[in-house]
Amino acid sequence: MELVTKKHLYLVSGRASQTLAADIAQELSVPLGDAGIAEFANGEIHCRYQESIRGTDVFIINTHSAFEEQSINDALMEQLIMVDAARRASAKRITVVAPFYGYARQDRKANGREPITAKLVAQLFKAAGASRLVSVDLHSNQIQGFFDGPVDHLTARPVLLDFLRDLRDSIASDDTANGLTGDSLVIVSPDAGRVKVAERYAKELDADLAIVHKRRSTSEKNTVEAKDVVGEVEGRVCVLIDDMIDTGGTIVAAADILQEKGATEIFAACTHGVFSGPAIDRIKKSPIRKVVTTDTLPLPPERKCDKIEIVSVSAILARAIHAVFEDTSVSEIFGGDNYS
Repeated sequence: MELVTKKHLYLVSGRASQTLAADIAQELSVPLGDAGIAEFANGEIHCRYQESIRGTDVFIINTHSAFEEQSINDALMEQLIMVDAARRASAKRITVVAPFYGYARQDRKANGREPITAKLVAQLFKAAGASRLVSVDLHSNQIQGFFDGPVDHLTARPVLLDFLRDLRDSIASDDTANGLTGDSLVIVSPDAGRVKVAERYAKELDADLAIVHKRRSTSEKNTVEAKDVVGEVEGRVCVLIDDMIDTGGTIVAAADILQEKGATEIFAACTHGVFSGPAIDRIKKSPIRKVVTTDTLPLPPERKCDKIEIVSVSAILARAIHAVFEDTSVSEIFGGDNYS
């Protein structure tokens, strides 16, 4: 007896990524499944898929972020429960799509008696039944090795570069902007750890590179002091590049010193706009003219401001999901540059 099987893509989302998942589903021209997420009276999360997913290629989207009244831990646990439910419902293959991978900053032991939570999260997903992981701009490349299975590391660089190219072109074409030319654009790394990423942006934009030297307080969390700038920024338009903005301490401290050094205008670009705690107030009061970020994390209405512009990674994620489903190359989407 010969049986010809037909592959079926099933796309579903947790509550933290409903809007992004709907955009991805539209890009793929597939319906968004219903995981039947509910909560017991004590807050425990319950999941029951509303249709059969036996033998399907399941993609479970949920970013690790606070949403509504829930915390980042709720989002993470919700996705783990969805994976376990899919495995027990006989899904053929389960791919975890985590646009923002939680707990990624603890990817090594910087001090004694500390955890490596980035690996812990990877092990949890593997234990739950995930066979593959997809994420965008991980905090460090080594996290790919923490998951015992294929990892597709995407980058938001293409959509951020589109915004920055428009910025560069507007500088070059505006004859009244204080005599600035296209050579006035400088890509700035807010610390030494992001130099390689900033270099790639500078190369793509044919712009100069500068580096902010900073010192992070060893006694107080989320406290940063910018010390100096390596590179010429006086009279130029500066763009700070980082993978995420959390409390805004690093990016605002860097912007302050760039202003002191004579930068004409200051912009910032990041993949993950966490914007926790005092971040929005700090950005509003800072010399930063605009922050461009992506929709890997939801931004609630009460935290939106005129200085923040959001670009979407839905098309990038949709192409990656389609490539995984069709068993074709994901890295070719980025010309192989997503791993560098």
